[in-house]
Amino acid sequence: MENKVILISIDGMRPDGVTQCGNPYVEELMKTASYTLDARTVFPSVTLPCHMSMFHSVTPMRHGITTNLYMPPVRPVNGLFEQIKNAGGRSAMFYGWEPLRDISRPESLIAAEYKWAYSADNTDRILTEKALACIEADKPDFVFLYMVETDEKGGHDNGWMSEAYLHCISEAINNVKTVIEKTHGEYTVIVTADHGGHDRAHGSDMKEDMTIPMFFYGKEFTPGLVLENVSILDLAPTIAHIMGVGPAREWEGKSLI
Repeated sequence: MENKVILISIDGMRPDGVTQCGNPYVEELMKTASYTLDARTVFPSVTLPCHMSMFHSVTPMRHGITTNLYMPPVRPVNGLFEQIKNAGGRSAMFYGWEPLRDISRPESLIAAEYKWAYSADNTDRILTEKALACIEADKPDFVFLYMVETDEKGGHDNGWMSEAYLHCISEAINNVKTVIEKTHGEYTVIVTADHGGHDRAHGSDMKEDMTIPMFFYGKEFTPGLVLENVSILDLAPTIAHIMGVGPAREWEGKSLI
């Protein structure tokens, strides 16, 4: 495919966490990417339901996943991975939370690697390096990179907006910078979160849980443009549009380009 995309999901990243983490590359992203600090996720604001909605562009009411336990949908909807495969594209996935394996169907990926968040220090960075190695060797059309340390080691272990939480976001942003710099414009890079959080939890309909940031870096997007009325449901249609892949008939979100 002519247009390739990397989607980076930083689990539990709140917009005010991004702006307060102290990483200077955040300001650079705001200048070079289109972005929003006011996108909306789905309820319940829980990791697996949110990622199912991210990839399938329907609400949990439609895909049926309302907890972090996967249940096969009664009426399956093709997700982004499946639409890319059906169009002849090749996808890869690198992730730090094992239940996310279920966001893709069997045989829809050319590569996948999981590394548990507590199996080593800096698992987000390790997965970033593995994703970049795959990109260099195999040139997949779509790459999904999922970083979990902000949620697990930052939010749940220490509390949202704690010093440890903000440090995890800053480290994740460093990984985003590495991806953008090492792919040399060959990929459009989209950075998002699945949900926010408060205290040491998430899952409610509170603004702190439901509001997420997004950054869109690539030739299709206007540098510095602030996007409005953006939903997590818009990610799959936007990526499909960039790649020239048709959306599934059931998708509810809109392309942002």
